[in-house]
Order: sequence, then C-alpha cells, then structure tokens
Amino acid sequence: MKRSLVNRCITEAAAFFAENRFVLPPFADWTPAEWKQRGSEAEELRAFKLGWDVTDFNSGNFPSLGLTLFTLRNGPPDGSGKVYAEKIMYVRENQVTPFHYHVRKTEDIINRGSSGTGRLAVQLYNRGLDGGFEQTPITVVCDGVRRNVEAGGIVMLDCGESITLTPYLFHQFYAIDGDGLIGEVSSVNDDATDNYFFEPLPRYPQIYEDEPPARLLCTEY
Repeated sequence: MKRSLVNRCITEAAAFFAENRFVLPPFADWTPAEWKQRGSEAEELRAFKLGWDVTDFNSGNFPSLGLTLFTLRNGPPDGSGKVYAEKIMYVRENQVTPFHYHVRKTEDIINRGSSGTGRLAVQLYNRGLDGGFEQTPITVVCDGVRRNVEAGGIVMLDCGESITLTPYLFHQFYAIDGDGLIGEVSSVNDDATDNYFFEPLPRYPQIYEDEPPARLLCTEY
C-alpha cells in the first residue's frame, strides 16, 4: 500500500468514527513526532500493538479486500496482564476481510452502526482436519441465542447485533447497504501469530513511502 493511501484511510476512518459518536482515546491523534517523545510510559501501547491498523492484505486492491481498524486495548499472550482485547473497525461497503480462523482467540463481532441501513455479512465454515473448509453444519451464538448455519452460510447482523466466533471457525465479513462501524471484543489478540488465512495472505501489507506518515501504524512504533 502507498503511504498516501494509508494516510487517507486513517483520516476517513477517524471522521467515520466521529460521525457515529465513537470517541477514540488520545493516542489516536499522536503524530510521529509525538511518538518519538514518548518513553516507557507508553510501553503498553507499543508492546501490544494498540492503535491504527490499515491493511489490504498485500492485495493491491484495498476497496475490495482490506480493512481499517483501531486497537483500543490488548494484553500479553501469556495472560500475565489484560486477558481481553477490543477493536473498532471501519468496514467499507462490499470490502471483504477474507476467510481466516484463530487458534487461541474467541471474539464477538458487533455491528455497532452504519452509514445507511447497513448490515454486516459474516460467512462461516468449520475448519477441516486438512486445514480447509469442512462441509458440515455450524452452530454459533448470536447475542446469547444459538443459531444453526449450513457450511458456507452467511449470518446477517443488523445494527446492534453480534456473533461469537470460536477457535478454528473460518470466517470472512463485509458490509452491505452502507459502511459499517464494527466492534470486536475478544480474548487477547495476537495478529502476528494467530491469524490463519484460507488463501496465503500477509496480515500486514508492505508500505511504499510516497509521502510522510500522518499517523504511525501499530507495527511502526
């Protein structure tokens, strides 16, 4: 991704969050110069990759395959600190976060709002022993209520609704009928080692520096 695109995505996401009255913490506005001035008092932010995260999964096609998110809180994988994590995501209409599963993380994905009458589409498969899609029914919990879904089935989340995604459950999602303000509440998040994509994709893209960064990404502290 070009740095200019990353900068634009962060600006647009910050505006979208503000329009939906989701207020980010102060460090969301720190410039690269301000990060340089921060010492050990900000070590938790650096260690657990809190902050801005923009990816096109190195696809080169961000409008179709990509995501803009902000990690609000997280802890160490060994459970010696916070045992939970939270993210807020700007999911653009028809922009796909591709099929992946987690081995350790359980997460709730929450449709917190939309630019229109938007819904979040979540498509599901069980993981087979060979690491691929298993053609077996799936049982998930949506806001405390069990639902049965066929292999490859899509759960539609209206604003205010959520779904619990357990380990080894393949999922991909995208917004329809408007951009989505999507929350994630989970056990500790480790994007570096606990994302297993159906197609071999990098979680973090390569950045091409065509202009200075307006904000640093969570991998750049």
